[in-house]
Amino acid sequence: MNMLTDTQIGAVVLAAGMSRRMGQPKQVLPWGKTTVIGQVVSVLESAGVNQIIVVTGRAYELVEEALQGTTAQCVYNPLHETSEMLTSLKIGISRLNETIQAMLIVLGDQPQIEESTIRGLIDEYRQEKGTLIVPSYQMRRGHPWLVDRKYWQEILQMDEERESMRDFLRNHSQEITYYVVNTSTVLADLDTPEDYQQLRPGNP
Repeated sequence: MNMLTDTQIGAVVLAAGMSRRMGQPKQVLPWGKTTVIGQVVSVLESAGVNQIIVVTGRAYELVEEALQGTTAQCVYNPLHETSEMLTSLKIGISRLNETIQAMLIVLGDQPQIEESTIRGLIDEYRQEKGTLIVPSYQMRRGHPWLVDRKYWQEILQMDEERESMRDFLRNHSQEITYYVVNTSTVLADLDTPEDYQQLRPGNP
């Protein structure tokens, strides 16, 4: 048996964005029988993620309501109006249990993400194929990323005013394991009303 078979995996879902381009809180827009954020969490649950932290912002009450009945734990980012994604990520990391050995960094506006992608990233990690794993579609980097606990302290110490997670990936470019997928869902997110209308389920 592989030594990482039973390793616990967490997820930090970044859902504190202001949705300025969408014009309304995109996390709670309808998505099939659920909401955008509800679909993201449902896929993570189905893929067997052990702990799911959703970092909220402007629409925190609506997001919390949308996630009632799920296993997700919501935590509010009080600086969501002025801070960047890194701030939310730090808040999420601080809420992960000590038993979690690697986290998925998940976009809260990527409801198209597929369970097979999540499971594939986790399998790569548990088979010890990498400690920093990023999905790739046609040579383009996507989300979510899987990051081993050994990197977390470095992320927590990053300067939010001068650094971003792109800097983190650039600093560790030689350590990235790319998990190649055959679906563009790792690239797609919802920024505008046009994105939503084009990508939402049931769109002809």
